[in-house]
Amino acid sequence: MAENNMSDKERYLDEIEDSIRTIGVLTSGGDAPGMNAAIRAVVRTALSRGLKVRGIRRGYHGLLKEEIIDLSARDVSDTIQRGGTILQTARCQSMRTEEGQQKAAAICKKYGIDGLVVIGGDGSFAGAQKLANLGVNTVGVPGTIDLDIACTDYTIGFDTAVNTAMEAIDKVRDTSTSHERCSIIEVMGRDAGYLALWCGIANGAERILMPEEHDYDESAIIADIMANKKRGKKNYIIINAEGIGDSINMAKRIEEATGIETRATILGHMQRGGSPTCKDRVYASIMGAMAVDLLCQGKTNRVVGYKNGQYVDFDIEEALAMKKAIPQYQYDVAKTLAL
Repeated sequence: MAENNMSDKERYLDEIEDSIRTIGVLTSGGDAPGMNAAIRAVVRTALSRGLKVRGIRRGYHGLLKEEIIDLSARDVSDTIQRGGTILQTARCQSMRTEEGQQKAAAICKKYGIDGLVVIGGDGSFAGAQKLANLGVNTVGVPGTIDLDIACTDYTIGFDTAVNTAMEAIDKVRDTSTSHERCSIIEVMGRDAGYLALWCGIANGAERILMPEEHDYDESAIIADIMANKKRGKKNYIIINAEGIGDSINMAKRIEEATGIETRATILGHMQRGGSPTCKDRVYASIMGAMAVDLLCQGKTNRVVGYKNGQYVDFDIEEALAMKKAIPQYQYDVAKTLAL
């Protein structure tokens, strides 16, 4: 009879009593708009399940330095609209070593963190995988503006970053048209060209240069610029991914070859900042909440993803082994529309 009189929350707490009691959360690697929404969702979902939450500042670096704080619902109030990450982030070479990994696992145990949510990219998930192998229950949430995590169709921060870049490129095109210039606009994407591809389509660029295609022909670009000039076109926009780089020197070479004033604009880290879009806030919130629920279900070594319209989860090893390529059809469309 006593069991029948238990509330749903009491029954739930009884079920997880011997498993997850305290959840830690950290953001690692490059920051991305929407990370705060994910942190907020982790904190409030965990608290609603009767769990404690500890925030880890500055990613794995902060974990190794024991920069660990308790988080309440109030601590994440008024954060969902803010860019960056309230927990701050850093890169940590020590987590690539066995000694660093063992120290991180020991610190999690010292602070009673039996479930850890890691918000970041592939490098962050590799660290999470190592911690899982050392007995720390971990779930990864994909937070990167590069959209380069193969197991998911969506990564937190991409939508905001691509809209930030798109708006900046529109402004550059305006002045480029006024002066009849060629403009090379460099967007982020050291190893992946998704930002470049999407901006190229959205901004109607004449050329898109991506790290997936290193063998672009600069002489063909120069010939195309000249042909467009003869047809009366008043600007020429080249979207150049960070992984190709060399935008300033490229602009000098094109100007020397064509006689057309050519300017390079490097958008840089402005793409990481700014208030997240509705999409980034909503997806991040659901992914953060799902990460907590997975831990409460006894799952570990998982990555939350969004695939074919559904929120799903994958084994971290499986996720890291997946490969992601630029969709050839989308790239072909971009080239067709630039004619």
